[in-house]
Amino acid sequence: MTGNSLKERVLAIVSIIAQHVAEENRLPSSSDIVEELLASGFEAEEIDAAFHWMESFSMETGPVETKPLTIPSQRIFTAEECLAISCEGRGFLTQIRGLGILDLAAQEEIIQKAVQSCEDEVSLSDVKNLTALTLLTQSHNEWLREVDCFMDDDWTRLYH
Repeated sequence: MTGNSLKERVLAIVSIIAQHVAEENRLPSSSDIVEELLASGFEAEEIDAAFHWMESFSMETGPVETKPLTIPSQRIFTAEECLAISCEGRGFLTQIRGLGILDLAAQEEIIQKAVQSCEDEVSLSDVKNLTALTLLTQSHNEWLREVDCFMDDDWTRLYH
């Protein structure tokens, strides 16, 4: 058997194992998969080579850093919040939440403060001031650059 055909057969074995994992969402037991592969006409040497290749491949890639899947969410403002906060102010909150400057808790705190302080509609300028105060008190100057950027309406600096 040539090296190329052995390689192709080893890759076929890896493909079969991967298909089992995809279908069952788990790795089948080694003995079950070996029996199935032997019954399908693969030789023990080929099966062993496939397992060694998969093991060496998994060691080469090193630990994979997985991040939790996050699905961006859109905050829907209530009728009361729409009456209390100007359209521009709501748009501003949505924009900086989308940029990752605000987390959900900070956004809720700002909205709550705006609604509570409302005698007249809360303007964009008022929302910016509430946002600046909230971020600065929560992070002790961690967001100073970002606050400076949005207070000056200089959005280009946020991307650099």
